[in-house]
Amino acid sequence: MRVAVLYFKNGSEKVRKISSHLARGIEAQGHQVTLIDGETDSDVKLTIYEYILVGTTPVSFFSSKISGKISTFLNNAGRVSGTKSYAFIVKNGIFVTKSLHLLMKNMEKEGMFLKISDVITSAEEAEIIGKKLHIN
Repeated sequence: MRVAVLYFKNGSEKVRKISSHLARGIEAQGHQVTLIDGETDSDVKLTIYEYILVGTTPVSFFSSKISGKISTFLNNAGRVSGTKSYAFIVKNGIFVTKSLHLLMKNMEKEGMFLKISDVITSAEEAEIIGKKLHIN
């Protein structure tokens, strides 16, 4: 199955590291995974993917806001309506649950079918989640 791991760093390299470990765990299941940096790869179309993982981190430690680039990217990424998806937030700050809610709201606004969501704290945890994630 074709899987996309889409991440938005917001200045945090930890998001990229966790996304790559998540992708490694999914590849261990035998899926074809593409890692996409949503801030630099703005012209990528997500239509060809059957499962999409979207992750980010809050803009600041004391804020629940997430980057506005996420909704813009998803809006311009082709047809993603009905695509199975997974939302994750890299733990950074106090209001991560609220940030996760905002991310899920952006994804559902585009018609994505959210199967599960998580707050991830470490790269090791991300790889374990990737190995156990039910993609099919």
